[in-house]
Amino acid sequence: MAKLKHLSKRQHDVIEDLFDGELGEQAVLDKYNVSRNLYNKWLVDETFAGHLDERIAASHRQSSAYIARYAPVAASKLVQLTESEKAETARRACLDIISMHSAGTNLNGSPAAPIGDTTSATNESPPFSAQTAGKLLAVLAQENQGQ
Repeated sequence: MAKLKHLSKRQHDVIEDLFDGELGEQAVLDKYNVSRNLYNKWLVDETFAGHLDERIAASHRQSSAYIARYAPVAASKLVQLTESEKAETARRACLDIISMHSAGTNLNGSPAAPIGDTTSATNESPPFSAQTAGKLLAVLAQENQGQ
């Protein structure tokens, strides 16, 4: 991407407040006395749009890093829930684990490697033990018998 030109202080402040999370878009525009018409002109301006796109991309990167940081904790808790004494809780945890894999995504939304994929350079262990997999299948079988 070509080097972006500088924004005016007001444009910069509008972008910062849009990502601050305290005010909605219209409230930010009102705060800086920016009409909807002027804002729409800014949005088609290459410099403003470029800075806005960079800020959006940075926010997405931060969110992805945050989710990735806590994905192991979430996965662990989900697997623990498969051992819940409450059948419905265990069943839902099992279904969530299976549906995540069926949907082809990990907890963080990134694509999961297909089962049997030998192209991976790492020898990672399965997402859960054989014992947990057996429990998942037992809970699902029990649910099917109840239908």
